Amino acid sequence: MNQVITPSTVPTSERLAQLHRYWQATNYLGAAQLYLRYNVLLDRPLLASDIKPRLLGHWGTQPGLNLVYAHLNRLIQDTDANVLMVVGPGHGAPAILANLFLEGTLGEFDAHYKPGLVGLSNLIRQFSWPYGLPSHLVPGTPGQIQEGGELGYSLSHAFGAALDNPDLLVACIVGDGEAETGPLAAAWHSNKYLNPATSGAVLPILHVNGYKLSAPTIYGRMSNDELTNLFTGFGYQVRFVGGSDPMQVHKAMWQAMNWAHEEIQTIQQQARMGMLNGVPAWPMLILQTPKGWTCPLTVDGQPIENTFHAHQLPVADPAGKPSQLKTLETWLRSYRPQDLFDEKGLPFVDVVSICPPDDKRIGMNPHANGGALLRPLELPNIADYAVTIPSPGTVSVEGTHTLAIYLRDVFRLNDHAQNFRVVCPDETTSNRMSPMFEATQRAWMGPMIETDEFLAPDGRIMEILSEHTCEGWLEGYLLTGRHGLFGCYEAFIPLVDSMLNQYAKWLKVSKETPWRKPLASLNYLLTSHVWRQDHNGYTHQVPSFINSVVAKKSSVARVYLPPDANCLLSVMDHCLRSRDYVNLLVASKASQAQWLTIDEAQAHCRRGMSAWSWAGNEINHQPDVVLACAGDVPTNEIIAAAAILREHLPDLSVRVVNVMDLLTIMSPEDHPHGFPEAAFVQLFTPGKPVIFAFHGYPMLIHELLHHRTNPLRFHVRGYMEEGRTTTPFDMLVLNNMSRYQLVLSALDRVEKRAGSGDLRMWCQNKLTEHAAYIRRCGQDMPEVMS
Repeated sequence: MNQVITPSTVPTSERLAQLHRYWQATNYLGAAQLYLRYNVLLDRPLLASDIKPRLLGHWGTQPGLNLVYAHLNRLIQDTDANVLMVVGPGHGAPAILANLFLEGTLGEFDAHYKPGLVGLSNLIRQFSWPYGLPSHLVPGTPGQIQEGGELGYSLSHAFGAALDNPDLLVACIVGDGEAETGPLAAAWHSNKYLNPATSGAVLPILHVNGYKLSAPTIYGRMSNDELTNLFTGFGYQVRFVGGSDPMQVHKAMWQAMNWAHEEIQTIQQQARMGMLNGVPAWPMLILQTPKGWTCPLTVDGQPIENTFHAHQLPVADPAGKPSQLKTLETWLRSYRPQDLFDEKGLPFVDVVSICPPDDKRIGMNPHANGGALLRPLELPNIADYAVTIPSPGTVSVEGTHTLAIYLRDVFRLNDHAQNFRVVCPDETTSNRMSPMFEATQRAWMGPMIETDEFLAPDGRIMEILSEHTCEGWLEGYLLTGRHGLFGCYEAFIPLVDSMLNQYAKWLKVSKETPWRKPLASLNYLLTSHVWRQDHNGYTHQVPSFINSVVAKKSSVARVYLPPDANCLLSVMDHCLRSRDYVNLLVASKASQAQWLTIDEAQAHCRRGMSAWSWAGNEINHQPDVVLACAGDVPTNEIIAAAAILREHLPDLSVRVVNVMDLLTIMSPEDHPHGFPEAAFVQLFTPGKPVIFAFHGYPMLIHELLHHRTNPLRFHVRGYMEEGRTTTPFDMLVLNNMSRYQLVLSALDRVEKRAGSGDLRMWCQNKLTEHAAYIRRCGQDMPEVMS
């Protein structure tokens, strides 16, 4: 936006009437969706048989959503604004569907809902009907980028969408119930990270209607002075719009929308001319309307409008109670549907005259189908960043540092496109990923002082100490057609478990929606992980996020445990090229032994798991025991255990198998990455014991092995919720996964042979020696340090 566009400041009576009639039509369609099965335009008196057998849906938020939608339409008409709408109130689907129907978008995406009596009847009947239209906004809803089933994410999604979209205005409706959630509360601070010189704008609209499901909202009981002080402190300019008289509210909303648009354009123009320093005071609206506005004041003597009783169904049982059927009919007829739609079910011209032109409709905003805008990243050649490996285990490096050098150049190669960001809750430096700062900085619009490091308004690394906000930003960024990575301590990523659930469901349904185009994958890099949190102790030892990702649909979930830096490079390159997945990578930031050359790493990553012949001593390709591992620290211990067995029992045939792609151990009937059964048996043998060292909870491996040949022969060691402030190797000992314990486990499951007893005693002595040494010296024995 290079020039401030001033829309009409004084609404004419004609256009106000158009706004009001459009609003009435959407209110009618929203209410009708909740109740009606037949007689959708009330062409005859309403009968009990016209009512749906199951009444499912919510009314309370709809009139407010319809009001905002109508006035955004008018703003688009007057200013040609590019508007993406993010809807926070989870149960507002009937309102949005009504608007999409009236503007014609819904029918363009699904012929069942074309304008006319058939389409209108389908809209009303199919809402909350089996296999019909759901009560939340879903991937099948045009113009939307978030599912409304769980509250709290709208504002962070909106800011993520606005990043690097300089001409986009994201109107975000935040419900006052939703505003009580932790993720939403933190997201208000996103304004400190949005650079108006290079990004679009977010217009938050806090819809205060006073009640959530059955209790008052915090924001609904705050005074206007309190709300003003709160949001002024957050850095916003606040304007209130409210009341119960529709025409007065229309006038106030017209003026408020104009004011907000002009303020946004002024901020952006100043920033793009280099005349703006610091965090601008972005405009926000607080819309105060009655809960369930325009529904019956009372039903059977009980107050309804402006109480929590209007949240769901203001008229609870119209089919069963004649008095309520009459109340419902009176309510629906109050919108005068015969004055809004003709006998063919088409809205009269003046009803939809407020809708923008075809390509400017909110439901047609291209950013809401971000995959259609997605451009592949330019990625460097990973061989240029490879760690040189003269022989396995002879080199030690920090894998995340190596990766960060690669990511630095991902930033550089894509600087012209401005389509890649990294989000991280204040851990980039701690995670040894500072090389990225050679290409970009931390995004920061706030005040800076001399001792600050790596801060810039145009920084592309987003750090805020809120995992929820990081997740929301990245989701909004991906959903609107860009790429990114979420780096986090493993212990704290479970904070976004619920957000992961919602996003994975969105991806699953999006894949089943023909017009949705593939998105760049949601990529997590977890480091500072469970086996290297000895100094922080038990609180930081949480590998549960692996379980959360594995639980998602097999069409979406991917889990990678690269054993070294070259594998980490290979799999990250793969993930940044992938589409429509949730990719989880877990890798230590500590300096560790390296095993594979870059060519070997790429071949290993393509397979997902393979035997490492150099680590074992197979005799005639018939092992007596298989030592398997998944994760960098477990790999280190398995290789050490194999070396001990080779040294002490050279006639014991040992095979070492490394699992990089965790889900390859699943049956192909359970996951597309699962090894074919014949290949799985060839790798793990039909019946030999398998000692499996795993990064996470052992039970997960047992679950994944379901449907595999003889799964009971797998003996899994992993994290067992044993932790404290101790040494790295002692963490392994506490959880029974040290090299010595792995050797003992193997000895328990192979035929006894000469030297077995001596080796058993040797391992037990090493464990005793270790316990004494760390208490005496405060660190691990040199022989087990890696």
